[in-house]
Amino acid sequence: MSLLPFRKTKEVAAPTVSPEMEAFLKDYSIEVMPRTAEKVEDFRELLPAGTRVYIAHIEGTPIEDMVATAKRLATDGYKVMPHFPARIIKDEATLADWIARYQGEADVDQALLLAGGVATPHGDYHSSMQLLESGLFGKAGFKRLHVAGHPEGNRDIDKDGSDKNVMDALRWKQRFADTSDAEMALATQFAFEAGPIIAWADALKDAGITIPVHIGIAGPAKLQTLIKFAIACGVGPSLKVLQKRAMDVTKLLLPYEPTEVLTQLAAHKAAHPDFNITNVHFFPLGGIKTNAAWAIANGGASAVPAAQS
Repeated sequence: MSLLPFRKTKEVAAPTVSPEMEAFLKDYSIEVMPRTAEKVEDFRELLPAGTRVYIAHIEGTPIEDMVATAKRLATDGYKVMPHFPARIIKDEATLADWIARYQGEADVDQALLLAGGVATPHGDYHSSMQLLESGLFGKAGFKRLHVAGHPEGNRDIDKDGSDKNVMDALRWKQRFADTSDAEMALATQFAFEAGPIIAWADALKDAGITIPVHIGIAGPAKLQTLIKFAIACGVGPSLKVLQKRAMDVTKLLLPYEPTEVLTQLAAHKAAHPDFNITNVHFFPLGGIKTNAAWAIANGGASAVPAAQS
């Protein structure tokens, strides 16, 4: 008989998932690039079945790589939504070719249309409205078309810091949505504070913009990484939030997680069911696996990977 009693192992309780968060994360989407997708052995181990996966088209990425990534994701059972950045599309023939490739090789029937981050257009297009006006997505039978939203404005569009041009464009897109057979949504840039997000979404509704909002949220990442992306993406007020966090020594070395902002948004949605933010769209700035792990830990049934469901 041992003189020293065995110590009982203390069980670590699994994190409690709130029903509000579980409901808010239902049908969340996530963004990948061909080069980041290559690092993932099996998306079905990370993402729920049927997750909408956006494929970001960065300038210089061959269309062949984009289509190959789309085909892989579609084969795994995911809803694929490639980016169509207007300013890197040379002409109508190129646009038609991209649509045909995605449709023919990966059975794609949805797209995110945006101007793109290129300052000087490569060809005939400079805005998502021109892509919509082309009529090519309708002719191809695309069922869902998303366009960009900017909770903190966009200095590239409104250089004076107002939201006049952004709102004019949204009113145009609302009129298009009202006459289109395609389902539409606003996929927004990422932001970090719930209060301003809620105020912006309410202001859209007051202005008659009824297109559903898929709110952009930065996934878990190092603070330095987030600051770098915030500067590159022109996320103004949110950059101040991150800089303030960086000044707190107790938080400087800790990775950022979107728990606080999503908890607040989820609570608001639960209290206001008609709130126009309907979905969460993740930017996995700290990596797809890290983002998926956070969703699995916090999303309950809404985040169970396909391989485990």
